[in-house]
Amino acid sequence: MSKSKKKNKRLKGDCLDQLYEVIVSRVEADPDSSYTAKLIKKGVQGISKKVGEEAVETVIEGVAGSNQRLAEESGDLLYHLMVLWAARGLEPSEVWQVMDARRGISGLVEKAGR
Repeated sequence: MSKSKKKNKRLKGDCLDQLYEVIVSRVEADPDSSYTAKLIKKGVQGISKKVGEEAVETVIEGVAGSNQRLAEESGDLLYHLMVLWAARGLEPSEVWQVMDARRGISGLVEKAGR
């Protein structure tokens, strides 16, 4: 697929904000009918463990998998990370602000400043 066709298929980042809204709406749902509520019930430690598992699966696909599987695992990782944010009360806008503040700064310079 050409780059121009890929560009036309891109979704805006606000799909992550929409996902976060869905996650928050399910925090109080019945864990028997909502996977998100089941994760929330496990607490921050349980959710963090799941984020770690998804991160490893994403890395494996990044090294040896197809782009399709990498996309699927990346979606899983983003979802579980956002569940962790919701469990901690961290709003996506707080992460976007950090990312925005780093825009235009060399990664090496930014990392050295931490």
